[in-house]
Amino acid sequence: MIKIITIIGARPQFIKASALSREIAKHNSITEIIVHTGQHFDANMSDIFFEQMEIPKPHYNLDINGLGHGAMTGQMLQKIEEVLIKEKPDWVLVYGDTNSTIAGALAAKKLHIKVAHVEAGLRSFNMDMPEEVNRILTDRISDVLFCPTDTAITNLKKEGYDNIDTRIVKSGDIMQDAAIFYSKKEQKPNIEIPKEFILATIHRAENTDDPKRLGDILDALNGIAKQTPIILPLHPRTAKIIKNTEFNTQNLTIIEPVGYLEMVYMLNKCKLVMTDSGGLQKEAFFFAKPCMTMRDETEWIELIENNFNVLVGANKSKIINTYYNHNFNNEYNVDLYGNGIAAKNIANNL
Repeated sequence: MIKIITIIGARPQFIKASALSREIAKHNSITEIIVHTGQHFDANMSDIFFEQMEIPKPHYNLDINGLGHGAMTGQMLQKIEEVLIKEKPDWVLVYGDTNSTIAGALAAKKLHIKVAHVEAGLRSFNMDMPEEVNRILTDRISDVLFCPTDTAITNLKKEGYDNIDTRIVKSGDIMQDAAIFYSKKEQKPNIEIPKEFILATIHRAENTDDPKRLGDILDALNGIAKQTPIILPLHPRTAKIIKNTEFNTQNLTIIEPVGYLEMVYMLNKCKLVMTDSGGLQKEAFFFAKPCMTMRDETEWIELIENNFNVLVGANKSKIINTYYNHNFNNEYNVDLYGNGIAAKNIANNL
């Protein structure tokens, strides 16, 4: 019997874990123990995902949140280590690029437990992003690297991973597995949904912590919303920042964070996605919607290269001009992310 401990702590990790946990459950030879670090502690951004997505309740909830990067990662490292010593797993499975990811990988490696990194090899090439540091360090100490795309594998090879004792597997993207599974389980949010609207999100620190960037993004969205309604589910941290400023948001429909199935509903119904999220860029593609990414770089360059996505940064005029003038590719049948077999590939490899 193989025992796996899965470390999760943030919304995209809940989505990925839902797909892989279902597949792992089919293997009688694998036992999975879920550890929730508590990184996303708001009920609308955490508990609701377990309920809606039928993810098994975590065996451990470490309740670590609301701290700076160092304190948060340090406490996670300590608490995860305690769990690993108690449970003695064969593998620790980590997802993505959060503080939970690097803490789980470090705790396991120091105890000589094998590490599997799902969503390995991604690079934004922006070392100012904490996520970039997390993913690079996690890749380096992992025993198996499950890469969602050819680009991710190329990145690793350029960094010399052919000469590193680790196994690289092209798994496909597990978020597409989840999108396919939940696409018919959508739930309408408890708000009025216009016939035509844009779905937008803003949460990255590079935007929210810079008043100039945040102001320009909100000005652009507010202007566009005069003609096309924009629904903006707002991360609590971003909402607090906006509340303490004088940014103009009068034309925007700002709502509290919603569960994944409500997001699926809005992705199915919207005409366009505007976001600084990594996961939502892909989800836009999965649901055949064009995307404008309000960042200066993206890990998902295949979406840019195939013209499903455009990088607009925080440039007000570029955001507006792209919205009104850009012709997006609408041939969404191209296979960029594995077409829904990533979970099966990962479970079989483990």
